[in-house]
Amino acid sequence: MTTNPHHITSTEQLAALYGPISEAALKKEVPYLHPLYQKLIEASPFFIMATNGEHGLDASPRGDPPGFVVVENQHTLLLPERRGNNRVDSLHNLIQDPRIGLLFMIPGMRESLRVNGRALISTEPALLERFIVQGQPPKCVLIVTVETAYFQCARAAQRAQLWQRAGEPLPTGLPTPGELLSATSDGAVDGEKYDRDLPQRLLTTMY
Repeated sequence: MTTNPHHITSTEQLAALYGPISEAALKKEVPYLHPLYQKLIEASPFFIMATNGEHGLDASPRGDPPGFVVVENQHTLLLPERRGNNRVDSLHNLIQDPRIGLLFMIPGMRESLRVNGRALISTEPALLERFIVQGQPPKCVLIVTVETAYFQCARAAQRAQLWQRAGEPLPTGLPTPGELLSATSDGAVDGEKYDRDLPQRLLTTMY
């Protein structure tokens, strides 16, 4: 088999391509939630959660008003898992592999916070009661034992002009959720009805 000389297949090639790691990039990573990192989590209304299992990888969003993720202590996070589409891909993965990666974002802030650790799924009643919203507790709570935390630099958000574009109108021609479902189900899902019912469904099933 012919090897493509442009494919990077070793850590040595990668190091030669990018150069040495800066001291700042190493120093910002700590094995606990620094008090300043805790402030970022408490201000974040949104994060991406990454998991891995026998059926593959999953990266999915979580959001609620700032403070919805509880910093229990410098080594522990509590994440409420609310109702969704019942695929629960992330939870299936965590049962098989407790490793978890979190990327916290704050609107307007170009830096984000990365947290890696291991998660346990809990339905302890006293724990669920701490996260009741509109009279509804979450289905379960993830207890995350933090292994490492560090902030991500601003370059990606700055290149994308992520927050500067937040108020812009959507590009024309984007498919609606109903159109996506109709296309991927070969018409088995009535896309027009799905789009028509979606606003009310979101209101009644938010929590």
